[in-house]
Amino acid sequence: MCLAVPGKILEIDGDTARVDFGGITREANVVLVPEAAVDSYVLVHAGFAIQVLNEAEAEETLSLFRQLAEALDDETKRGTE
Repeated sequence: MCLAVPGKILEIDGDTARVDFGGITREANVVLVPEAAVDSYVLVHAGFAIQVLNEAEAEETLSLFRQLAEALDDETKRGTE
C-alpha cells in the first residue's frame, strides 16, 4: 500500500523543494506542480509532489493520520495488557 503525505514547502531550489512533514524535512521533486511555492502545502508520493493543497485540506489529512496513529497505538497497548 502506498500513501501520499501532505507537507509544507520550506524552500525551493529548481525542481527540488525542502518539505516539512510535521517536523521531519525531506526533499521532494516539484516538477509536476509548477504552481507550488514556498509556504504552500503539497501532497508528496514517492518523492514527488503530485498536488498542491490548501491549508485546510492538508490539516484535515494530517488530522486523519494522527487519529489513525492513535487508534493503532491504543490497539497495540490493549494487545500487551
